[in-house]
Amino acid sequence: MKLYIVATPIGNLADITLRAVNTLSNADVILAEDTRVTRVTRVLLEHLNIRKELMVYHQHSGPKEIQKIIGILRAGRTVALVSDAGTPGVNDPGNYLLQEILRALPEVHIVPIPGPNAAVAALSVSGFPSDRFVFMGFPPHKKGRMTFFKDIGETEGTVVFYESKHRIAKALEQLRTVAAAGDRPLMVARELTKQFETFYRGTAEHIAMELQKNKNNLLGEFVVVVGPHPKHKPIQEDEE
Repeated sequence: MKLYIVATPIGNLADITLRAVNTLSNADVILAEDTRVTRVTRVLLEHLNIRKELMVYHQHSGPKEIQKIIGILRAGRTVALVSDAGTPGVNDPGNYLLQEILRALPEVHIVPIPGPNAAVAALSVSGFPSDRFVFMGFPPHKKGRMTFFKDIGETEGTVVFYESKHRIAKALEQLRTVAAAGDRPLMVARELTKQFETFYRGTAEHIAMELQKNKNNLLGEFVVVVGPHPKHKPIQEDEE
């Protein structure tokens, strides 16, 4: 009775790990956010020449679908969970599924198959202290959005969050005003690992101006890394 949590590429299919390929090849059932032929998981599996039974699991899956997954595991079949991109359970509904499975099957063996993650990838090239950082997922679209950015302003260390192409310009403005982070250094990563991967560095105002220079700059998926407050000091190991 095994459930594998399999990280998949966030853009570049070459980022799939050998262990992930082996796990997906040997799973009885693969849970995916979208199983349509043209969607991400299907494209990846076709690329890897893997043909397995696919089941849909996403944020709108209800108790009936979850009970079916639990039944598959209870029957001794091996299940692999993937998301559209990156690591399942991180800012996606996979964590809720795991809670329900552990509640029903506390003896289940859950195995992480680590790999790509957009937040960590962006953080690794940001140049900001990463000994301690806060990951905040996506800002709310409306209710709670102001609070989200105020929280960033009150966080002294490095902060990482995601934003869509529809709201990246608004997010930069809110960092400058609501979060009062106009003097904090930022790095904005666009289309990580893909053909048009781009990194923008500077203040919120500077990056906003760069994005506005070309409408294509506002296309794609964004990861925003907010550098620490100028007064923040990174953690240092105690001297012996």
